[in-house]
Amino acid sequence: MWVDTLSGLCRELAMRRREFIITFVAAATTWPITTGRAQQSAAPVIGFLHFGSPKPFAFQSIAFEQGLKENGYIQGVNAKIEYRWAEGHYDRLPALAADLVSNRVDIIAAIGPPCAGAAKKATSTIPIVFTTGADPIRDGLVTNLARPTGNLTGISILAVQLVPKRLELLSELVPQARRFALLVNPSNGYTEPMVQDVQEAARAKGIELSVLKASTEGDIDAAFASIGGLQIDALVIGDDPFFVSRQGQLVGLASHYAVPAKLPVS
Repeated sequence: MWVDTLSGLCRELAMRRREFIITFVAAATTWPITTGRAQQSAAPVIGFLHFGSPKPFAFQSIAFEQGLKENGYIQGVNAKIEYRWAEGHYDRLPALAADLVSNRVDIIAAIGPPCAGAAKKATSTIPIVFTTGADPIRDGLVTNLARPTGNLTGISILAVQLVPKRLELLSELVPQARRFALLVNPSNGYTEPMVQDVQEAARAKGIELSVLKASTEGDIDAAFASIGGLQIDALVIGDDPFFVSRQGQLVGLASHYAVPAKLPVS
């Protein structure tokens, strides 16, 4: 039954994320394009930088193009979108961001904190509109939420801050569970404060918490394989772009090992 509940939650979150992406596009199109290309042509070139892969995140690119269309920009008609996908490999993002800059895009849509950070390092002049699940001030993207400085602006859903709430939700869904694990990506800069927040939430509920780490597909397999030896009753998966890109693998492993799991927002 918990698998059905998990699938339902994932579907609901996916619908909300599609709405979020459309809202994000509306915000992006309010930023005036001021580069030389835009002054010479009515068809702006829009860079789209994503941490994941085209197939599992097709709903985001579809929503992105829909949002642009609703604001008067149609792919291949009066706008061109340059897609760059990192395929879940954060180390590719700097080169992909630099490639967009070298192609003289008029604006960059950066999906997720790693993409936003890479885009910021690649250019200080091209407008960047980002989405993030963390605190954009703590991540160094902007210095002020009300009036962002520099060439960045964007939207945050503060998903990282919601991870402790996921622990609380999962403990209510599986009330007999006493030993929980938190799966995190050690390569992510906001992992440490997230772990601290979840540990505090676990102590408040009298829950034992183990921290598992994974930054590759093989690491994910190994983390799940260790669950039996640790006698884990339930698993919370930290909010991280890499885990979002591996949801199929995570759901399959959770089902295989029969462990209730709370996945990040897709």
